[in-house]
Amino acid sequence: MIPIARPLIGAEETALVLEVLNSGQLAQGPRVHEFEARFADWAGSRYAVATSSGTAALHVALLAHEIGPGAEVITTPFSFIASANCALYVGARPVFADIEPDYFTLDAEQVASKLTPQTRALIPVHLYGQPCDMVRLAALADRHGLILIEDACQAHGARLGDRPVGAWGTACYSFYPTKNMTTVEGGMLTTNDAQIAERARLIRDHGSRARYQHEMLGFNLRLTDLQAAIGLAQLAKVDAWNKQRRANAAYLSSRLARIDGLTPPAIRPGATHVFHQYTLRVRDRAALLPRLSQRGIGYGIHYPQSIHQQPLYQSLGYSERLPQAERASQEVLSLPVHPALTQADLDCIIEAVQAVPAVALPGS
Repeated sequence: MIPIARPLIGAEETALVLEVLNSGQLAQGPRVHEFEARFADWAGSRYAVATSSGTAALHVALLAHEIGPGAEVITTPFSFIASANCALYVGARPVFADIEPDYFTLDAEQVASKLTPQTRALIPVHLYGQPCDMVRLAALADRHGLILIEDACQAHGARLGDRPVGAWGTACYSFYPTKNMTTVEGGMLTTNDAQIAERARLIRDHGSRARYQHEMLGFNLRLTDLQAAIGLAQLAKVDAWNKQRRANAAYLSSRLARIDGLTPPAIRPGATHVFHQYTLRVRDRAALLPRLSQRGIGYGIHYPQSIHQQPLYQSLGYSERLPQAERASQEVLSLPVHPALTQADLDCIIEAVQAVPAVALPGS
């Protein structure tokens, strides 16, 4: 079996976890603070605030920016549902703008068409590890006085030119086991704004900066030292893993680009894609899936239904058509690209795809 994702846990992670276990300090403590400092430095931000998940980081980001009832938050309909649900958590209204068909990321022109006097924030999602068009989105946010919150939950280490994702505003990361680096569960908020960082720390810890002193309404959204220990070890490895992901993706694309009925993932000019997922378009996805299963090749459909078409959002009255997102949900297919793949694994994936008549090599 070749899994769609494989968390890599080695001796370094084990040693740091045992050190924490032996210390007796298991909850949020010195390892969390060390992880925050190192992650901020790695991500090119002044501050980092660890949270219990990427979803929690998004929730905290909106609260820290004081976005609430009456506000509209423009985001993508083509992502994991947490990218939009975080607006609902704070009483705001998610507004969906369609995606760029080549990159699956938020279309700046579509965002501009959705602006209203109630728009307070933009949440672009660096989907699959592909950076959004942040130059245009940041300019749009600046022009209209909007808060910019980057959902980088799938984009650890991605860059646009020399600038890392997350450098345009507040950013949120996830450390779920399938991500490019993991803490098993966990998340991180990064920012260059000291006030936002301080509010985020209060919100994630019951509104408290001193034991049993509570300044504001907060939550229990903390990371533990056990998780931070894993994160510290993973952070030292993620750049090398991302390099291997890019190499694996390049090899797959060099072979799959020759196959009729497939469109390998495009890379935005000037971008460093970190391939959280290797997601292509398939003309006849239904014909390919059984073959992959028969060969023991894991795959994913990220995502089979756009957020605005989910039952939750239908029940909230969302009924507009977003054709690019809806088309993508019918065509996308993710193949394994993780750094644990061997050359034999990559060749097996390619052979399985080539064997399907609907997507065979031209003339074969």
